[in-house]
This record gives sequence, structure tokens and C-alpha cells, in this order.
Amino acid sequence: MFPARAVVDLGAVRANARVLGDLAPSSQLMAVVKADAYGHGLLPVARAAVEGGATWLGVAQLSEALALRAGGISARVLTWLYAPGAPLAEAVAADVDLSVSAPWALDEVAAAARATGRTARIHVKVDTGLGRNGIPPADLPAVLDAALRLEAEGVVRLVGMWSHLAFADEPGHPSLHAQGDLLRAAADDATARGARLEVRHIAASATTLTDPELHLDLVRPGIALYGLTPVPQLGGPDRFGLVPAMTVEAELATVKRLPAGHGMSYGHHYVTDRATTVGVVPLGYADGVPRHASGEDGRPGAPLGVGDRRLAIAGRVCMDQVMVDLGPGATERAGDRVVLFGTGADGGPTAQDWAEAAGTISYEIVTRLGARVPRVHVDSEQDEREVS
Repeated sequence: MFPARAVVDLGAVRANARVLGDLAPSSQLMAVVKADAYGHGLLPVARAAVEGGATWLGVAQLSEALALRAGGISARVLTWLYAPGAPLAEAVAADVDLSVSAPWALDEVAAAARATGRTARIHVKVDTGLGRNGIPPADLPAVLDAALRLEAEGVVRLVGMWSHLAFADEPGHPSLHAQGDLLRAAADDATARGARLEVRHIAASATTLTDPELHLDLVRPGIALYGLTPVPQLGGPDRFGLVPAMTVEAELATVKRLPAGHGMSYGHHYVTDRATTVGVVPLGYADGVPRHASGEDGRPGAPLGVGDRRLAIAGRVCMDQVMVDLGPGATERAGDRVVLFGTGADGGPTAQDWAEAAGTISYEIVTRLGARVPRVHVDSEQDEREVS
């Protein structure tokens, strides 16, 4: 058995979905479950999100969308990231909505629809300022006219228009409403050309939490669904009524004494300043622990919860393990529990703490968790437990 695990509370996911739905009561709720539900487990999280009120699911990759359908999930699914030659016919056959971010994509979706004999549901993505995926406004009229010609033939159905915000994590930034206005104008133009749109959407987690004017017809929270805040400068999850869903924990693999002046881990960037007890935690960068979370050269590493104490990684993060200085009077033994991050409700470390220690964001901390770390799905609302 692997000596560590990520415990994912589906009750928290369900509750967070309800909170997010309440924050946007006039909009539909899309739960973004891309990247294996941000490392939390695609199918269990998707089911919990739907139970919490999500009527849409969002994924980046076609394989994720098809996995949702294969798992028996019937909610509307939107997928948006693919290259020429992708197996779009499989998505059309599975009743998956497809984003169209370039003229070639519309051509390939149309070909897939004709091949399956089904009408493809499409969302045209507008580049309102992020400069990433999406059709520039100047090129949009030609794409809309082509899409509506295809709709008249029964090949596609233009159901949505959408975009991504460039400064979503900076509430109040002037570009936010400028981008929203561009999307509204594009949608109005589409309607004037004959489109019958079901949804316009631009708000991800941050804007769902902070800017109701951008909620439009549908909101697309991702990181907030997992109980983490996209705007830590405004407060932690509790500021918005969210509960972190993931706790990463491990058992100490080794506990032993080291004398004063003894180096720990590669390069001896941490040296004991007194005789002490040290422990080995069997998780490393192969499991997604950032090497930047190392504690070296006087800089404390990422925090670790040991019993009721808050300690830190000592020395360099290795491929499979990290070390912790437990202190001279430590009573811990091999097999005792260590928490890397969790809810923080008991003062323990959180994913945001880890993000700050590693110079990144909480999204990366949870999403990069390695595949060999088992996900144990529990349900605080139903007291169930499942290992995957």
C-alpha cells in the first residue's frame, strides 16, 4: 500500500457547488472538472458537482469529455481544447458541446457532424483580450455567418458564445468589464444575424465570487469548486463560504536521531543546529511536491502538520521523499501521520500555504499531485469512503 494519500471530501465539493450557485442565482452553473478535476478525481467530483446543482461540466480535453459520458454522466458537457485532426466525431456522437476557436475548427466540427449524422452543438469562443484561444473580433462576422449557414443545413447548432478574462484574479481591473462588453457585443451581433443563443459566459471562479455583472447566463468556477480561493489577497476560502476538499497526508517512513551539525538531504542545504530527531515523509517531486518547496539555506520549506505542531520541510525535496526536523524532544514514530495540506480548519497547512512557500498558486499545488498517490474519496455528507 502506498504510504500516502489524497483524501477528497465529495461533501465539500457538493457544498461548494451549492455556494457558487447561490452566488450566481440567475446564471447556470458549469463545474470545471478538467485535469482530473484539478487532481481530485474526474468522475467522483463531477457527480458530486451535479448533485450540488451544476447543470454543466467543463473540460479542456476531448478525452475528459468522453470519459464523463462513459462514466454515465448525462449533464451538458463543454470541451474546448483540440488540434486539427482530433476525433470530433466521437464527441458529437456523445452529445458533447464543442468550442469553436478558429475557422478551421468550424470546418472540422461540421465534417464530424456530417460523418455522424448528428447536429453538433457549438460555442464560438471570442478573443476579447486574453490573446490565447479564440476568434479575434475582426474575424468574427465571417465565422458567425458560416456557422449560421451550417445551422440552416442542420449541421451545427450555435448555442453559446464565450471568452476568458485576462485579469480575472485582479477584481476591479478595468479590462474585466471591457472584455465583458466585447463579449456582449459579439453575442448581440450573433443574435442580429439570426443566432438563437442559449448561453453567454465569461466568468470563472474569481469573477463568480466577486463580480455579479459578469455572471451573464452561465458561470464556470473551477478552483473555487474545490474550496480554494482564486483571490487570496481578498481572503481565504472561509471568506467566501468555501471548504477545501483535498487533504494530502502520509505516514512517517523513518524517524531517527541526528547529531548537531549533520546535513539533511541532497547538498546538505539544511544542517541541524543541535542534536535532534528527524523524520522522512514518503512523498517527493515524483508525486507532485514542488522542488521549490525545499527548505534550504536558511529559507523554511513548505509547512507540514505533525500532530498538533506546524513544522516545515527541511532540506531539498527529493524524487520520492522529503525530510522534517521533528526537534530534540520529538515523540513521533514511524507510521505517524503527517499532513502536507488540508482544510486549515485546525490551524494546519493549506494548499495556499504551499503555494506561497513554492512561489506558485494553489491551482498548481493540487493539480500537479502525481498519479501514484491514491485518491481516497470520502463524503462528509454521507459518511462514505472509496479509494481510486
